[in-house]
Amino acid sequence: MGQNLKHTLYEGDWLRLVRIGHWEACERTHGQGMAVIVIAVTPADEVLFVEQYRIPLGSRTIEMPAGLVGDDHAQDTLVDAARRELIEETGWSPGKVEVLLVGPTSSGMSNERIAFVRATGLTRVGDGGGVDSEDITVHAVPRAEAPAWLMRKQAEGFELDLKLWAGLWMIDRNPDGSDAT
Repeated sequence: MGQNLKHTLYEGDWLRLVRIGHWEACERTHGQGMAVIVIAVTPADEVLFVEQYRIPLGSRTIEMPAGLVGDDHAQDTLVDAARRELIEETGWSPGKVEVLLVGPTSSGMSNERIAFVRATGLTRVGDGGGVDSEDITVHAVPRAEAPAWLMRKQAEGFELDLKLWAGLWMIDRNPDGSDAT
């Protein structure tokens, strides 16, 4: 049991590097390591994607709207965080928010878990673009064209979040494969 003691190697504002026995791992320091990814389709049947520069990759990325749970709001729920992030990043407010699935993003490296959340009944309430130093570009892409659009963006040099493919699948389906409608 002593070999599984956790030792903090470094702690910053958002992340902590720990050693657990012989293993090194990274932990998020807020919201119990939780984040949300929001699957959202506009009334015009367009999938909402966000583009932003990601410092760890040194590249612009294409993602679905997403964010941390509990980073600025200690009592955050998954639904609260999803609603807030969708509005901040895209300018669309959801009528309904449904948590679909929660699981680890990189279980060998981090305690981060992400919740796939489906947002429906969208209403345009602003321009989006993020808050503070975020520099987010919103893309509303016709659903039928979304996979090809993503591949074009990759060919242009953008990094694609692999969770995009799961998100596209869960527009119409629940995680168990049943119809979402």
